[in-house]
Amino acid sequence: MPKHTKPNPDDRSDNVEKLQSMVQNTIENIEEAQDSLQFANPEERERIEAKNHRREESINAMRNEIKDEAQARENGFRND
Repeated sequence: MPKHTKPNPDDRSDNVEKLQSMVQNTIENIEEAQDSLQFANPEERERIEAKNHRREESINAMRNEIKDEAQARENGFRND
């Protein structure tokens, strides 16, 4: 018989900071990829540019989530 365990509580207390770190890392990845474009052949260039476009979309999504999380924090979100 599987033993039932209590699920871990939803700890959102540091989500804003985690998301901000993820945004910064993604920006750094975009910058590194941009630097590599000068050495890329046309096929690699296309892949890099497509990946950076997806990264920019991810950044926008993360920034929206940061706003939501910050608002939840301001509204008194608690882990109960």
